[in-house]
Amino acid sequence: MEELKYLNALNCIQLLGPARIELLLNRFGSAKGAWEASEKEWADITKLVNIIPKLIRKREAIDPDKEWLRLQNLGISVWGLKGSAYPPLLGRTSRPPPLLYSYGRWQEDDQMAIAIVGSRRCTFYGQEVALRLGRELAGLGFTIVSGLALGIDTCAHRGALQANGRTVAVLGCGLNIDYPFRNRDLRDRIASSGLVISEFPLDTNPLPRNFPQRNRIISGLSLGTVVVEAPLKSGALITANYALEQNREVFAVPGNIGSPYSVGCHRLIQDGAKLVETVADILEELAVGPVGRQAGVEEKKPILSLQERHLLELIPYRPQHVDEIMRSSGLPVEELWPTLLNLELKGCLQQLPGKYFTRV
Repeated sequence: MEELKYLNALNCIQLLGPARIELLLNRFGSAKGAWEASEKEWADITKLVNIIPKLIRKREAIDPDKEWLRLQNLGISVWGLKGSAYPPLLGRTSRPPPLLYSYGRWQEDDQMAIAIVGSRRCTFYGQEVALRLGRELAGLGFTIVSGLALGIDTCAHRGALQANGRTVAVLGCGLNIDYPFRNRDLRDRIASSGLVISEFPLDTNPLPRNFPQRNRIISGLSLGTVVVEAPLKSGALITANYALEQNREVFAVPGNIGSPYSVGCHRLIQDGAKLVETVADILEELAVGPVGRQAGVEEKKPILSLQERHLLELIPYRPQHVDEIMRSSGLPVEELWPTLLNLELKGCLQQLPGKYFTRV
């Protein structure tokens, strides 16, 4: 516990970061030894010599006991890289964080984790795909990892929760910072049944430079990363690149060739990423089946009448107005609406505002 206290204190010093903390630990043998080392001893480390005055001033402003007490009062757990609570998959990457802060506990089944990521700005199609993949994978016992961002990340988390499954949110800020604020309730739900984690100390604001850094954790926790929608320049592609560096699988969902949100996914597919249409594509590439508490459970398909099957085949995986559905099906209104309702109750359709329907 004392080692974690001093490791947290080191992590609270701006300008250090994972690589420099590793230098200190290697030089002094422990976090406590590094913290209590003299200015001259720190200056002996060549890679720190140019910033020693700033580091020493920041160290003098930090009280390790006070910072540790703050974590305890907030109910935040701290995992050191060499501790038994640290996620094994992440620990085997080339640049694992020296410590993690968490709400919740890492479970053994969480080693069967899959990341689902994508753009904050996304289409309805992308949202539906992320929701469905998150729900179906979690229903098979996989843990869903994502970044709690608006858009695709949010849908992936919500899908896992809909299946009463496990999901992990990796933040790009301190755990006492509500970001994004619109996902505050979602974050609380994840913390109560899964995990919310960060490598950043308390009070760390969600600065742009933090998110590429946190993306290596998302991929590092996972057997593979699924990119649902992403432009060519996006955090999701950064996560995919980290996954490749970590020797993990990369998957991409194809989209509309005219959509800027699908360009990144199509580039990944061109470069060799596995194209994903269904969960079966992911399971086949990973060479695994259902896991954990849902192992051996087969997905039950709804039983549809002939008229329901006919109508479902006419409705695309995009919003379509009921008037257009009526014209293409030829069904009178008194038959159309009950059939649409039945398909919605059986989980085949979703009704949207304005009398639009979409296949799911």
